[in-house]
Amino acid sequence: MQIDPRRLRFLLAVARYGGVLAAADELAVTASAVSQQLARLEKETGHVLLQRTQTGSVLTPAGLALAEAAEDIERSLTLARSRLEHDDASVSGTVRIGGFQSFLASVLAPALPEWRQRHPALRFETVEADEPDLMRALRAGGLDAAVVELDAGESYTPPRGTTDVPLLDEPWKLVVPSGALLSLDVVDLSRLGMPWLGLDPAAASAKAVRRVRRELGGEESTQHTFLSYQNALSLVAAGEGVTLAPALALESLPTDGVDLLDVPGLGMRRVVLRHLSRTRAASPALAAATALVREASAAFSYESSGM
Repeated sequence: MQIDPRRLRFLLAVARYGGVLAAADELAVTASAVSQQLARLEKETGHVLLQRTQTGSVLTPAGLALAEAAEDIERSLTLARSRLEHDDASVSGTVRIGGFQSFLASVLAPALPEWRQRHPALRFETVEADEPDLMRALRAGGLDAAVVELDAGESYTPPRGTTDVPLLDEPWKLVVPSGALLSLDVVDLSRLGMPWLGLDPAAASAKAVRRVRRELGGEESTQHTFLSYQNALSLVAAGEGVTLAPALALESLPTDGVDLLDVPGLGMRRVVLRHLSRTRAASPALAAATALVREASAAFSYESSGM
């Protein structure tokens, strides 16, 4: 099987933006050009990669597998470019990056000293906020890029006019009070008598909880809601409910009084760096910062949780 890797960017654009027309928009080519490249890719692989439906186009399992490979290639090339090009000390300017607590604390903040050494003329500013505030700041020009979280188990399209750069996928963990489950062979939370803790409905973990709750059972709590995972762990340890938490967030938090379970089907949290589509190409500083953030993220490798 001979695959022209140059065609993979067309498939990856369809996967990210939800269809041929949206991919053509992002790549600044015609929809016909995208369709032609996909047809050639299907001929090269011997597999149907795209299934057209009444509401648009979706990738087949073969298409998804190839899109994941394309993403791996893109990530490797970005890291290589960062070492070859962006170590140039002449890159200058200020890059403002917003994000959520666990990523800023575990990935971005520890990397800042090295970045300052590699790019003495490049200034990094960070802002911690929730996703709605991050998106408002991004569109208003208050941020150059925002790190946001997604539930990889749900399909999504980046907001119009923005581009998502994948950073890492990490497994969701089921968090229950220590010893609450007598057997881990069959996890049936409906029998546990504890609700799912409530949280912001727009959060990636809320979407994941809704998805997983359909499989594992249990009701949503109307008594307790949380914003920080530290508060969530405290509530679970007190026997007030159960929740999902991503592996990255758990690395820096005390887990006394809770059990962290890997359950098949929990899926992954996807972390992306979002910027305005027109911005990155025009900003060498943002291009350099994007490569550095991806390089720092690559140090965190997680096994799939079975999804």
